[in-house]
Amino acid sequence: MRIGILGAGLMGGRLGTIWARSGHEVVFSYARERGKLERLAQEAGGAARAATPAEAAADAEVVLAAVHWTRIDDVLGQAGDLSGKTVLTCSLAMSADDGHLVIGHTSSGPEALAGKLPGAHVVAAFNTVPGEVLFPTFEAKGSGTPPDLIYCGDDNEAKARVAALIGDAGFNPVDLGALRTARYMEPFGLAVSLLAYGGQGGPELAYRFVRP
Repeated sequence: MRIGILGAGLMGGRLGTIWARSGHEVVFSYARERGKLERLAQEAGGAARAATPAEAAADAEVVLAAVHWTRIDDVLGQAGDLSGKTVLTCSLAMSADDGHLVIGHTSSGPEALAGKLPGAHVVAAFNTVPGEVLFPTFEAKGSGTPPDLIYCGDDNEAKARVAALIGDAGFNPVDLGALRTARYMEPFGLAVSLLAYGGQGGPELAYRFVRP
């Protein structure tokens, strides 16, 4: 797949690297310094390269929105028209100080993003695990039972693309349903985050659903 990465932080950098190493054509974009994007592309290898958000999105089949919620409008403005594209968001709708969700109960961050992108197909995923667990999970791929990862969206074709990318990262994709179920996904992501960063075992934490 051709994947445009909007955001060069922990999630965007690591997911882009994982997908590049899985054989996808990845374009990194949206960092304070072009040098960071160049380094990410070089370290990722394969067909990875650095570009502007507009260039990253132009030919992409999947666009990953991996920026803080306070930067969403800015990055979308730089990316340009995303109509017809699968937009995968891993961004939680957090306040500027990361103290609380700014959307909830009757909507969610992914639903609000879909409202900003009426022509795109928004899918939410990777917002329920810490970025630190991505490389260990990818490196353990194929050995033992993989951890689960929930995702949701309204377009079946877009969801199929994202499910494949979840599998490439070493997780078992679990379809939570329509995009509106992100209202439950985001608080769950905060619960996982609390365990990852507030516990004693470190942030390398994933989850698995079991039916006894």
